[in-house]
Amino acid sequence: MTDTMSESKTAEFVPSYVSGAWWTPAAGVNATPIRDTSTGEQLALVSSEGLNIAEVVDYARATGRKGLGELTIHKRALKLKELALYLNDRKDVLYELSMANGATKGDCFFDVDGGIGVLFTMSSKGRRELPNTNVIVDGAVEPMSKDGSFIGEHIYSRIPGITVEINAFNFPVWGMLEKFAPAFVAGVPTIVKPATPTSNITAALVQLIVESGILPEGSLQFIAGSARDLIDHLDYRDMVTFTGSKATADRLRQHPNVQQGGVRFTAEADSLNAAILGTDVTTDSPEFPAFIRAVVNEMQVKAGQKCTAIRRVIVPHALVEPVVDALAARLDEKVTVGDPRVEGNTMGALASFDQLRDVRAAVDSLVDAGGSIAYGSNDWDDDQQGAFLSPVVLKWDDNRAEALHATEAFGPVSSVLGYETTAEAIELAALGDGSLVATVCTYDMEQAGELARGIAGYHGRIHMLNRDNARTSTGHGSPLPTLVHGGPGRAGGGEELGGVRGIKHYMQRTAVQGTPDLLTAVTGEWHRGAAQERVGDPEYGGVPEGENGAVHPFRKSLETLKIGDAFVSGLRQATEQEITDFANSTGDVFYAHTDPAAAEANPFFPGIVAHGYLLVSWAAGLFVAPGRSAVYANYGMENLRFLTPVGIDDSIRVELTAKRITPRETEDYGEVVWDALLLNQNDEIVATYDVMTLVAKREEQALGGN
Repeated sequence: MTDTMSESKTAEFVPSYVSGAWWTPAAGVNATPIRDTSTGEQLALVSSEGLNIAEVVDYARATGRKGLGELTIHKRALKLKELALYLNDRKDVLYELSMANGATKGDCFFDVDGGIGVLFTMSSKGRRELPNTNVIVDGAVEPMSKDGSFIGEHIYSRIPGITVEINAFNFPVWGMLEKFAPAFVAGVPTIVKPATPTSNITAALVQLIVESGILPEGSLQFIAGSARDLIDHLDYRDMVTFTGSKATADRLRQHPNVQQGGVRFTAEADSLNAAILGTDVTTDSPEFPAFIRAVVNEMQVKAGQKCTAIRRVIVPHALVEPVVDALAARLDEKVTVGDPRVEGNTMGALASFDQLRDVRAAVDSLVDAGGSIAYGSNDWDDDQQGAFLSPVVLKWDDNRAEALHATEAFGPVSSVLGYETTAEAIELAALGDGSLVATVCTYDMEQAGELARGIAGYHGRIHMLNRDNARTSTGHGSPLPTLVHGGPGRAGGGEELGGVRGIKHYMQRTAVQGTPDLLTAVTGEWHRGAAQERVGDPEYGGVPEGENGAVHPFRKSLETLKIGDAFVSGLRQATEQEITDFANSTGDVFYAHTDPAAAEANPFFPGIVAHGYLLVSWAAGLFVAPGRSAVYANYGMENLRFLTPVGIDDSIRVELTAKRITPRETEDYGEVVWDALLLNQNDEIVATYDVMTLVAKREEQALGGN
């Protein structure tokens, strides 16, 4: 039912939001209609004819990048939370439009609430796991000179261009937000180009976002209709993130600006995902009904129009018929196809009449290739008004038929095939040439490990299912914002989501080399060897507290504390009695602390040595400022390493330096990470670690008397 109309008579155009305003094409242009997939009623028209794409790109580059660049990562993340709360209160309009596209309430929850959930998650991840700056340090410092004067490390900063989303029809809300959220936190403007059949739903989402007034201008633009020459206007600074068919992804990859121009291109494409039932499972095992529920759920949700849906059900040969029968029984029980706005219907229509035609054609080709329909029907009803298709289950005598592992019917269609050995199950799963996700259902831990290790290289995610998590599992087809979503080969070769990994997709990793002072200037984090303001013991370069206005860094709020502020202590000697007392009071009577002969026989120790945690405790006693200070709490330590043992009568001292300062936007305190360096009387490094504290933002909060 593909058609165009010369002018709008009964439906309005889906508008585009570009250059800070809503835009619609002129009357009389060619347009594609959007229809209610349950009734066939025309709802809207879609066209981008006459839209100046170059201006859209220029607006994102100029206005969008400027507004986003004026905010830190945390400030952008907070705007996502604000937006999520705003959308959560106004999502009914998205539900209503989605139901006209065949989505049930459950489908709407998956798409709409799932998309809003990504905003919440990326907001939280951005604020809790990333600095409140625009540069992210990646990994540890790499020493590149003996004296420490030349070092290197990696940083992430936002890509210098924009990102373009080209999205599929099946998730008009989640599909947009799961890409927009990490790009926004990274500070990269987004142009969204959704698939035409559901572009009216995405337009309604963008309208809500624009009405909220939360986002910086130019950070989000939306094109309804063909993107035409969009990639022509992109270059090496930019990124395209595509979701859709493998064929379209392959075609877009051939664009000269991708092939030769350096446009970053990532794809999440269709894949022939598998669910594998272990050889230990029988029809009486708790895993059997859990497996059946998982397969049926993937056929029912969004009428099987999910890139993560289960297409191949791989089970032991003896269970092929029982699995087919169990699927049929549960489909009869749980699935009623029809208009999702009618009470009792549990599966709606496909997303368009073109999609219905495509899925039927794919089923016919699977049957022609050797599959037989064991449940459902692919017959066409000439009187059918909606784009409805009953669930279809196929069986295969030839479990290696080429079409079975190469043809995807993007609807409520799954194939059941048998296998003999675990090795064969792995081979069958791999025949999909790369998939987004596979389910492995077994209670045999050895087989679970063998299957997962065998198929991991062919999949972006593995969903492990058995009786212990059948009720708590989020499901085979649920990409979670905290985990990577993507897959190799046919699945596109990309990665999305994955918590802060998703944010870093829109950033450039760069190696930086220089002196500690130079790297401190670039990253905003203090590097060992960079300049310090040292307070403390004069013998080690410190200025005594109170002399010439010197203040212990623990007494400074975030108003006055600076990167490089440091406290240096004097020496503290370790005695045998203190080591013995610590061993007895804690119960840590490891022989290196209590048995002289055994300790001397240890190749790492000179004899009795102090406990590492005793040294850390002494260090705290050496650097903590007495009385009330700006530090509210110590909430942990990271990267603790013990390098040189401390024996009886050895001494230690500590150098504590403000390494990283992260103000919290919504609290009266921030996080300060201190570089802790323990040295002995010979200035050999005893231990290194990071101390994490919560520190008051303002002076009046910091000191209230001793």
